[in-house]
Amino acid sequence: MTCELCATQGGIVLWQDERCRVVRVEEQGYPGFCRVIWNSHVREMTDLNDADRSHCMQVVFAVERALRKTLDPLKINLATLGNMVAHVHWHVIPRFADDPHFPQPVWGTRQRDGLPERLGTDLLKQAIQAELKQH
Repeated sequence: MTCELCATQGGIVLWQDERCRVVRVEEQGYPGFCRVIWNSHVREMTDLNDADRSHCMQVVFAVERALRKTLDPLKINLATLGNMVAHVHWHVIPRFADDPHFPQPVWGTRQRDGLPERLGTDLLKQAIQAELKQH
């Protein structure tokens, strides 16, 4: 069975280094939805050594900071599940009171229609890259 995150980028690449990448997920109603994806196939965070785990989380936190600065969401959801794709990746999801599922999780029961796009890919890419330059 082929791993989707090994076979594809998993979204629009906004930033990457030798260990991981940040992609924008095109999910209707969820502006700024990003994933931090570990480049090599690893199933669990504890399969990474301490330095790699720390690096991964620093990237997750930088993406969160960039999204907060550029979109001013009500909340940021961080999730790592891997039940469908057993490859280390983090969802970094800006949440808004009027998004399709709020206050439910994005995988919960839909509450309303989706939101319009709030931020272009280029602006989001610049914000994430600026945060990661400080890293």
